[in-house]
Amino acid sequence: MILYDLCLPWYWEYDDAFVGLIERACVAQGKTLWQITPTNLLEAITALYKGEVNFRTLLDRAQGDIRFEPINRWAREFGARRINPTELSLWSEDKATMHLELIEAGLNTPHTILLSPFIEEPVVAPLDLSPLGERFVIKPSNGGGGEGVIMGAESVEQILQARTEFPTQKYLIQAIVQPRVFDGRVAWFRCFYSAGEAFPCWWHPETHVYALVTAEDESRYGLDHLRDVTKRIASICKLDWFSTEIALAEEFVVVDYVNDGIDTRIQSRAADGVPDEVMEQITSRLVGLA
Repeated sequence: MILYDLCLPWYWEYDDAFVGLIERACVAQGKTLWQITPTNLLEAITALYKGEVNFRTLLDRAQGDIRFEPINRWAREFGARRINPTELSLWSEDKATMHLELIEAGLNTPHTILLSPFIEEPVVAPLDLSPLGERFVIKPSNGGGGEGVIMGAESVEQILQARTEFPTQKYLIQAIVQPRVFDGRVAWFRCFYSAGEAFPCWWHPETHVYALVTAEDESRYGLDHLRDVTKRIASICKLDWFSTEIALAEEFVVVDYVNDGIDTRIQSRAADGVPDEVMEQITSRLVGLA
């Protein structure tokens, strides 16, 4: 039987740089890697269930493609280490749930009104939107990549209409956070977490362009707390790697809670990609879990 340290199912073409970094990290750490793609999927699943091939750790980048599910099921049944187990991912991606969890943990979030799914409560009680200000954000609890999010909404009618777009999801109605500006830079950050370490980046909410938060930045602008907040979120969601959005207004505010469907494109290949140095460190730590 062949035994691999790390199994990596993937199919998204833009994951190629990420996969390359995983390969390099495996070589550097003396770990064996088994890649499963649509090309070898049937052969791989057959070998796995026949007991011809085995693996210790699963890093699944094929979630969402049902064809790869037998690999995840095998990992659950045979006790393989799963990085970001599906059940934890599903729980933590619910923004309504995480909103309450973060508040319970004492973290700051935007002022929020939570609404039940339309299908469960088609008619809601009159809403007092005054604490949110003139404009606010409407977002479904399980949306990703901005899907279904309405920025700068102004009326109850927009909320009622939005709830019908994703009728099975809860909705969050949130105040807009006004970040501070440091020397022309908006104090909005996307922080990555990987296997015990946090990697904060400047991230412009409109252009989505990243820049490293340097040690000088942390000292000059008092940004060292970004790492603490990110690690506190990790202690709540229990994921091995994810990203979170944090803005600095009067205080640090967690704006977008937990995203484990990370866009792994790197900056050397895409203008709005993750800084290469950050993704190198993320992949190195992920391989270290194997």
